Amino acid sequence: MSGAGESSGRVRQLREKARELNLAAEHSTDPEERRRLQDKARRLQEQSEKESKIDDRGMDPM
Repeated sequence: MSGAGESSGRVRQLREKARELNLAAEHSTDPEERRRLQDKARRLQEQSEKESKIDDRGMDPM
């Protein structure tokens, strides 16, 4: 797999994990746990957006 293919696969994984965390947060009854899950999901989403932009420019993030 090429570097670009690996990056887009990683971006998909990050977005999927963020989506799962958001779903878990929606079902959490503990406000502190919900906030923790939402924060983690937000960080993963931001990281996926950052990596997506790097991938779009065709640059190796390393």
